[in-house]
Amino acid sequence: MLATPPSNIIHDSGTGNFRKKRKGDMANNDPLFGISGDALRLRSQRMSLLASNIANAATPNYKARDFDFQKALASAQSGQSLDQAANQAAGYRVPLETSLDGNTVELSTEQTLFAENAVQYKTTLSFLQGRISTVMTALRGE
Repeated sequence: MLATPPSNIIHDSGTGNFRKKRKGDMANNDPLFGISGDALRLRSQRMSLLASNIANAATPNYKARDFDFQKALASAQSGQSLDQAANQAAGYRVPLETSLDGNTVELSTEQTLFAENAVQYKTTLSFLQGRISTVMTALRGE
């Protein structure tokens, strides 16, 4: 279960951290790659977030963060920027077992989610590589 961060905070795909919204955050439309391009970027953002959770597993009071990939992708497809879409689908993970130091990272959960996301990232990347290959073949006139 995820708790939602404030609406003026979004996930920055460049740094992997949450940040305040900036003027100019807008939708990213890519007709060549369509949903797959957005999916790859969102998978990358999620991988950064999960890696951050794993890296902070021993940090007192660290709150594990994640976002609902399907919800973020749907928001991105409806015209929101990827950062805004990830932010709206983001939240803090509620642990199954509470920690004495206030840390909400459950290492086994984070590692499993990271591995699943990595496989899905690779699958999306393979699809995009095939799409690029098709376009290159068409451009060469073969």
